[in-house]
Amino acid sequence: MNNLMRCLPLASILFASTAIADGEGTTAKSTSHPGKAEADKCLRDKIWEGYSEGWAVRTATNPVLGKGESKIYLVTLYAGNEYKFLVCGDQKTTDIDLALHDSSGAVRVHDNNDSPDPVVEFTPDTTDTFYIAVYAQDIEGYEGGMSSVAMAVTYR
Repeated sequence: MNNLMRCLPLASILFASTAIADGEGTTAKSTSHPGKAEADKCLRDKIWEGYSEGWAVRTATNPVLGKGESKIYLVTLYAGNEYKFLVCGDQKTTDIDLALHDSSGAVRVHDNNDSPDPVVEFTPDTTDTFYIAVYAQDIEGYEGGMSSVAMAVTYR
């Protein structure tokens, strides 16, 4: 987690612009990557499991990351809603770090394990802008050292 805080400058914001389009987990504007189907299936399975518990999908995306790379997503979270952030790395991914920063940059919640598929939950007290940081801590990677990392924001 210490690396995550040093490696994720909030000045470099990437807006999540893809969403799960149907029950098959198809994403808009997807890129071709050998691990994409696997990461998408893992995320789709988590999303379907969440539906039975009352969770709905707000957005989902599937970036390709190299070891040490990160993606940061800007999101408005609404007071009183429960949010669950889901991540699934492909088979070449061994540790993805996931953190939620508030608008001042402070980490509000983060995953506490070395896992390719972290999950964190958060319920904001006030409606505000937050930043979801996905950091490829440890990956083997496919050709070029890149891995597919699917991420979704769910709520209820």
